[in-house]
Amino acid sequence: MPLRSDPLDELSIPDGTTVEEHDLVTDGDIIVGAQTTVEFGVRGNNVIAGERATFGGHIEAESDCRLDLWCDVNGDVLVGQDAYLGERVHVTGQLMVSGDLDIGDDVQIDEGFEANGWIVIRNPMPTVVFLFVYLSQLLRLGEEETAQGIIDEMVDESEAEPVTIPRSGHVSDDAWRVSTPATVGDDCRLHGNIRAEEITVGAGNEVFGSLRARGDIVVGERTRIHGDVTTRSGTVVLEDGAEVLGDVSCTDLEFHENATADGTMRARGEMTMVRADTRKSTDEEGSKSENTDEDASEAVETTHRDRSGSDGPAPQA
Repeated sequence: MPLRSDPLDELSIPDGTTVEEHDLVTDGDIIVGAQTTVEFGVRGNNVIAGERATFGGHIEAESDCRLDLWCDVNGDVLVGQDAYLGERVHVTGQLMVSGDLDIGDDVQIDEGFEANGWIVIRNPMPTVVFLFVYLSQLLRLGEEETAQGIIDEMVDESEAEPVTIPRSGHVSDDAWRVSTPATVGDDCRLHGNIRAEEITVGAGNEVFGSLRARGDIVVGERTRIHGDVTTRSGTVVLEDGAEVLGDVSCTDLEFHENATADGTMRARGEMTMVRADTRKSTDEEGSKSENTDEDASEAVETTHRDRSGSDGPAPQA
C-alpha cells in the first residue's frame, strides 16, 4: 500500500463477509472511520475505530482492538491480544483482554474489566496520530524502507482483505450509507440497503436490500439483489446470471441475456443486451476459425478425390 493512499476512501466489503444475527463477521480486519455508527456487533481479526465511533453490539477481536477517544460500545469487548482504549470511551458490558491493556482517562466500563497482561492507565495516542508520528519520525531519519515495511506488515498480517467503513458512515440492518464509492467482494451475505456514490457488487452475493447510487452500479455474476437498483446519472451493468428482485432505473443499461429483473427496467439513454457468444475471447475465436478453415480444406480435398476417381471404386465395364 503506498504511503499516500487513504484506506478509508471507500466502503469495502471483502470476499465471504456475512451479517449473522446482527453481527458483521469477517476473517480479516475491521477498520471504522471517525464519527461512524455501526448499529450491530463486529467480529474480526483486528478491530480499529476512529474518534466518536459507535457500535450497537459486541466487539470480538481475535488479535488487537484499538478504540480512539469518545467511542461508545453497547455490549462487551472481547480481545484476543492487546487492547487500547482512548479517553472517555464507554463500554456498557465487560472488557476482557487476553494481553496488555492500555487505557485512557475517564473510561467507563459498566460491568468491569479483566486483563491477563500489563495494565497501563494513561491517554493512548489516537491511532491516526500515532501512525503519523511514528512514520514521520522514520522518514525524517531516512528509514523509508523501514516505514514501508511497517505498512506492508500491517496490511499483510492477515491474508484476508479488511472491512473498511469510511468516516461519518452509517451501517445498520436497514441501510449502509456512505458518501464514498462502495465495493462488495464475492460470496457475501448482507442485510440492508446500500447507498453510496458508486456501487460495485461481485459474484455470488446475496444482498437483502436495494442499491442506490449517484454514479455507476455493477451487479456481478450470480448475484441476487432483493430490492431495486437505482442510479441518478450513471450506468447499470447486470452481468451473467444477475438477478434483481425489483425495478431497475438508470441513464444507460447494459445487461447480459441471462440476467433477470422481476420489476420494470427503465433507461433514459441506451439499453444494450449482451449475448453469451459475444464475450468469447480472441484466442477461442481464432482457434475456432482455424479449425473451421481446416475442416473446409479437408472437405474440398475429399470431394476432389471422389470426382477424379483416383480414390473411388473402379469403373465397371
